Amino acid sequence: MNPTPETQTPETDAADLTKAVAGSDAKAEVTDAEVKDTKAKDAEVKDQVKADTKADTKADTKAGTTTAATEVAVADEAEQEDQDEEADDAENAYDDEETAAAGGSSGLGSAASAVLAVCLGIVALTGTWTSRVLAERQGLVGQLKTGQSATAEQQIAAIYGDAWHVTAAVNGGVALLALILGAIVLVLPVGRTAWVRPFALAGAVLGFLGLLTAVAMYFDLFAAMPTTSS
Repeated sequence: MNPTPETQTPETDAADLTKAVAGSDAKAEVTDAEVKDTKAKDAEVKDQVKADTKADTKADTKAGTTTAATEVAVADEAEQEDQDEEADDAENAYDDEETAAAGGSSGLGSAASAVLAVCLGIVALTGTWTSRVLAERQGLVGQLKTGQSATAEQQIAAIYGDAWHVTAAVNGGVALLALILGAIVLVLPVGRTAWVRPFALAGAVLGFLGLLTAVAMYFDLFAAMPTTSS
């Protein structure tokens, strides 16, 4: 029959006690191993946290340095662009002043040339004081060169014809100058005001007409040289 608690022997009690102690020791060893593993894991976690914190700090430091350097570079570039714009504005203003000064002087020269061309064209058609004086001088020279033995035709050619040709040559030179001035003002587009072009055109036309008249006078196209009756 099975032994009851009352009938258990001392050997049985000792065996059971030994098993209980062995189980407690095993549990204690398992508990110690778990504690050690937990501590090791906590240490690894702490080390990882420290490493991550250091890495984040370095990254933040590098990012901050890079951001500051970028901001400085952007500021320097913006300042350089502002300086370049100011230099360009100053250069453009200087160029505008030079252009305005050149345009003003060129406009004044064009206006004066146009007026002068008109005056010279009128003088070329009506005759100049210079041409009259030179014609009189040439007539006097002709009188001195011809003598009593010269024929009437020679005297007419020396006294009258040469003086006439001198007048035509001087008037033709003035007309040519008027034509050139008027043409130059018409060709050059710089500094012309509204009234300069008509004046230049009028001067060029008058110069052309004066030149045609002078050529016709020089070659006796308007009137032949006077001759004596045979």
